[in-house]
Amino acid sequence: MSNTTTNLVALHTIVRREIVRIMRIWTQTLIPPAITMTLYFVIFGKLIGSRIGTIQGGFTYMQYIVPGLVMMSIITNSYGNISSSFFGAKFSRAVEEMLVSPMPNWVILLGYVAGAVTRGVVVGVLVLLIALFFTSLHVAHPLVTLGSVLLGSAIFSLAGFVNAVYAKKFDDIALVPTFVLTPLTYLGGVFYSVNMLAEPWQAISRANPILYMVNAFRFGVLGISDVNVGVAFLVMLAFVAGLSIVALQLLRRGVGLRS
Repeated sequence: MSNTTTNLVALHTIVRREIVRIMRIWTQTLIPPAITMTLYFVIFGKLIGSRIGTIQGGFTYMQYIVPGLVMMSIITNSYGNISSSFFGAKFSRAVEEMLVSPMPNWVILLGYVAGAVTRGVVVGVLVLLIALFFTSLHVAHPLVTLGSVLLGSAIFSLAGFVNAVYAKKFDDIALVPTFVLTPLTYLGGVFYSVNMLAEPWQAISRANPILYMVNAFRFGVLGISDVNVGVAFLVMLAFVAGLSIVALQLLRRGVGLRS
């Protein structure tokens, strides 16, 4: 059996295991984000949105926040999936078995990232379907929409992987979502146009990677954006490349993995 075939079998095994894990505990992985986003649609979209009226581009407030809420659900679930799954494998010493096997590090990383992206995309589709009960949407640029979803999900999957590598206990996994991910999300233009902010908050927001993910996705769905879409994709590609290099280096050196 060639190395390529062996690597593909190993990759398929990791991805399949991750997907089976997601579906086995679907009441924890799929239902909670759907309920949370439904509440966002009811409270922000219906109750508050009815008083705001139309916003940028002539869209209703509900239509405007849908892309942001969908992207928020995608990145949080991608991050949460890989951080908990990989840390669990590290805690049970299963990672050590993979590291001493002939499996290349990129296969391990790609397998876990693919599983996390799968959960992110499934949750995103579920949230988007729920949104259609509250408003009507027409995808303006399908390829931009798909590209922003995959890149945004991959970025936070890789970030979750790095978090899991360094985490020493389960509490460490919750620190980043609470103190980093949540503030970045709310300053990422999910509920408002960044152009509405006064300085220095507008400048701070433009240093936030989530702003570029949300606006790239919003451009794909609605055709409007607060940032240049080309710049948004360059930012996302740079984060994917940088985080991939960091994650592979951590695997190669066995940081936090080998005892």
